[in-house]
Amino acid sequence: MFKKILVANRGEIACRVFRSAKALGIPTVAIHSEADSASLHVRQADEAICIGPPPASQSYIDIDKVLFAVRSVGADAVHPGYGFLSENAKFAQALQAENVAFVGPPFKAIKAMGDKIASKKIAVEAGVSTVPGYLGEIGSADEAVEIAEDIGFPVMIKASAGGGGKGMRIARSKEDVTGCFEAAQREAANSFGDDRIFVEKFIVDPRHIEIQILADQHGNCIYLNERECSIQRRHQKVIEEAPSPFLDSETRASMGQQAVALAEAVSYHSAGTVEFIVDRERNFYFLEMNTRLQVEHPITELITGIDLVEQMIRIAVGEKLSIAQDDVSISGWAIESRICAEDPRRSFLPSTGRLERYTPPPEHASDGSAVRVDTGVFEGGEISVYYDSMIAKLCTWAAGRDEAIAEMRNALDGFLIEGVKSNIPFLSTVMDHPRFNSGEFTTAFIEEEFPSGFSGAQLDSDTLRLLAACAGAMHRFCEVRRTRTSGRMSNHGRRVGDVWIVRIGGLNFRILVKADRIGSIVEFDDGGECRVASDWRPGQPMAALKVNERILRVKVAFIVGGFRFSYGGVELNVQVRTPRQSELGARMADKRPQSEVKDLLCPMPGIIVSLDVSIGEAVVEGQVLCKIEAMKMENALSSERNGIIKTIHVEAGATVGVDDPILSFE
Repeated sequence: MFKKILVANRGEIACRVFRSAKALGIPTVAIHSEADSASLHVRQADEAICIGPPPASQSYIDIDKVLFAVRSVGADAVHPGYGFLSENAKFAQALQAENVAFVGPPFKAIKAMGDKIASKKIAVEAGVSTVPGYLGEIGSADEAVEIAEDIGFPVMIKASAGGGGKGMRIARSKEDVTGCFEAAQREAANSFGDDRIFVEKFIVDPRHIEIQILADQHGNCIYLNERECSIQRRHQKVIEEAPSPFLDSETRASMGQQAVALAEAVSYHSAGTVEFIVDRERNFYFLEMNTRLQVEHPITELITGIDLVEQMIRIAVGEKLSIAQDDVSISGWAIESRICAEDPRRSFLPSTGRLERYTPPPEHASDGSAVRVDTGVFEGGEISVYYDSMIAKLCTWAAGRDEAIAEMRNALDGFLIEGVKSNIPFLSTVMDHPRFNSGEFTTAFIEEEFPSGFSGAQLDSDTLRLLAACAGAMHRFCEVRRTRTSGRMSNHGRRVGDVWIVRIGGLNFRILVKADRIGSIVEFDDGGECRVASDWRPGQPMAALKVNERILRVKVAFIVGGFRFSYGGVELNVQVRTPRQSELGARMADKRPQSEVKDLLCPMPGIIVSLDVSIGEAVVEGQVLCKIEAMKMENALSSERNGIIKTIHVEAGATVGVDDPILSFE
């Protein structure tokens, strides 16, 4: 076994690798940038070494600096995680020259599969089904237009060295091609240092399904079934599950066999993933091979019981696989939600800053269910502008798909993040979406179901009624505690029951709250009632309340006259008033609307990629004004109204911070 493993990565994946390495008794080393000196992965490693400034290009993906760290600490193995140098053939080759094991595939396999054009040619030769397209290099946008017309629209314009959704655009007409080609080329150059582009047919109503493989250095290769990765936004995975609700056993076996054939064609060893596009008839086409550990690997571990990182380490040592294909089974169902620092109500713009509160749901594992949280952050830590936006991977497992979804709903409701925005409300909304629950979705799910973006979910009246009961019981507890603490006992503390008007989600509920030693009975004016019990105390940001036989996990904050509840992807202001207060409140005039905003302020820290308007230009609502690169992704900012550009405050290439003015309207 290895004497010391250095993990050439950061965040949650570094922490994940440390866990398996330590279970094998192998000491671990973390590398870190100056921005990550106090990060969780540094704290968890046995040793740590700083390798440079915050930008990844000057630290995590600087091969010379990483090699210097390897020599300095005397590591005899390097695990690359995912991203950064994980699919860099030069890095793997350099480690081999240093006589240091690369916990991954041979550099020749990385090189062959890392080039999307070359990999498709190899796939064809290996008998793997591929998407129709043009496999040569494309020199210009004009050439791309001609090729796209030959293939037939819609087409996918993709970076040859791409991955993670970067450098990918869909062109649905001739007019789309030039803009898509230039944007994909620019993003590819910034992300991978390689701006080569190719074009292939875009499969209508596609599903994105991938096969996990394991191969050792002795010619043994197996597949560990599939992961469904079709819930995507901008070609980046948001929610994954294993197995797929769409595949049948025959298709699964055929995909697995072709994935193994491709791995064998390039003498692959280690963990790897072969990604396929699957159409509505279950015809599947090779998309790409990821020669590394995938972000979503935990759900495969949950349904197979196989530790993929441990297997990667054992394979790198030279051990034979101890698992045969017949040993691989599917046990239950697993779902992964990627918790990201982004604001879903503002077009998923990245959110950076300090994690003022960070409390993930408790991990557990039993015969019936499991919750797993892979994370690289902690309360009080910083979400940096320099790296991607992922905070954690929340995974649930249960015997069936419906049960795994229910477990995920509860876990999301119990995940507390304050200080930065997160996509938890959106993830909760997806878990409740009928189309997701049916399993009948494609990679266009988010685009089709949220065409105008995400503005929040809607709760039904029955759920609002239960939350109103919770608010009434919690308010009465607060009132009793307040009067006892002040020493001035009021009627609230002495009455057998208190009448309140709870306004929530646009509905008013008149309730009578009767408290006893084990909770409260909440009676509604229509004759219904429910019992509310909880150990919640004022000041706690999370409340777990048992309402009759149902458990509600609610994020709680105090506001004037009530609470701010977050539940099921919805944020609600809940007013709890006496009948007289409610009557007077109904007579108050609504606030006047704010005047039109005259400035476009930067919503996130980043770099101005392009300015798409000029001074004096008349623009219309929805028109793109500029593009900003942040957290390794390019984001377009559009006008929220019609107007005329009066002033432009920045230039292309400028670094901007949150709320910095970009341009002004007349």
